[in-house]
Amino acid sequence: MTEFPRISKRIAAIAESATLKVDAKAKALQAAGRPVISYAAGEPDFATPAHIVEAAVKAVQDPKNHRYTPAIGLPDLREAIAHKTKVDSGTEISAAQVVVTNGGKQAVYQAFATIVDPGDEVLMPTPFWTTYPEAIRLAGGVPVEVFAGADQNYLVTVEQLEAARGPRSKVLLFVSPSNPTGAVYSPEQTEAIGRWAYENGLWVITDEIYQNLTYDGIKATSITEAVPELIDRTIMVNGVAKSYAMTGWRLGWMAGPLDAMKAAGNLQSHLTSNVSNISQRAAIAALTGPQDEVLAMREAFDRRRKLAVSELNKIEGWLAPTPQGAFYVYSDVSELLGRNWGGTQINTSLELCDYILDAAEVALVPGEAFGPSGYVRLSYALGDAQLLEGIQRLQKLFG
Repeated sequence: MTEFPRISKRIAAIAESATLKVDAKAKALQAAGRPVISYAAGEPDFATPAHIVEAAVKAVQDPKNHRYTPAIGLPDLREAIAHKTKVDSGTEISAAQVVVTNGGKQAVYQAFATIVDPGDEVLMPTPFWTTYPEAIRLAGGVPVEVFAGADQNYLVTVEQLEAARGPRSKVLLFVSPSNPTGAVYSPEQTEAIGRWAYENGLWVITDEIYQNLTYDGIKATSITEAVPELIDRTIMVNGVAKSYAMTGWRLGWMAGPLDAMKAAGNLQSHLTSNVSNISQRAAIAALTGPQDEVLAMREAFDRRRKLAVSELNKIEGWLAPTPQGAFYVYSDVSELLGRNWGGTQINTSLELCDYILDAAEVALVPGEAFGPSGYVRLSYALGDAQLLEGIQRLQKLFG
């Protein structure tokens, strides 16, 4: 009898989400009574605004939401998303160009699955969110890392992208603001990269999930706003999770050319069918309702951002550039490596994070989850008191 592998090679090759792994470990330690402070998860600590919750409660009580609805999303929600795209992304699209998904992750997966064939290369600015390379590989694609370190504020250049481009390069991944770095490309940088992508016939997948979380008066310029000619070859990914503190509602979307969205809709019709109608109704309330609490959350993130950067940079050998968006500080800790800490030689940021968790009960995500070693990510989407206490533990540990 032929022996087959129990797990498919394709699925067995997927790496577990490093951020969720670290967060799960931290929560397990907390449940065991350890006073662990976790900076691992990219999850706002705020409650979902009340008017959004109320819309969901009302939706639960309406029998029409107890039934199947269009796989690509409720028409009212797709209209609201099209309006948001015009206002925030400076790009005019129709509701027919929108597919509502179960969170931003499904949108990312479907975007790559829709346009990537086996062997196609995706130029992936690095540091990258841990899910991107796995989604690319699941589509049969090849992620090509283009690295920019702290000395470049984690922003890749056209010259770097051109050096990485090859005959199989089909897609550019563009993320601004970035997870994990919080880096935001300027309008000029965005236009230069977009113009280069257009002139080289590349598709662009742009993740705009953090577009409304920018600081210091900076705006995240959409690549399709900077280079309108790219609209026919760009898929925009977005969602309500980060700006509206709705991570658990699992509501995202993708928007792009009609042929690509038709193909993505066909995939979704077999993959999941429609997103929960309750979450969709809540998302309509989020996008069309008052934005006061969203602005208040952003102000809190801004305050925490400044505190985190200021305090982290007091640690000798710890370089924390000031992020302009999202809610992460991505620090260069290479000066702390190759040294003896706690009686052990620490050579990688993975080893460093393990040491920090054990010695200071602080959970950080190592750079290996996002690209090269030598870096750590800290999310400041948690309460002010915990944010400061955790960094003070780091200051004491390395003081």
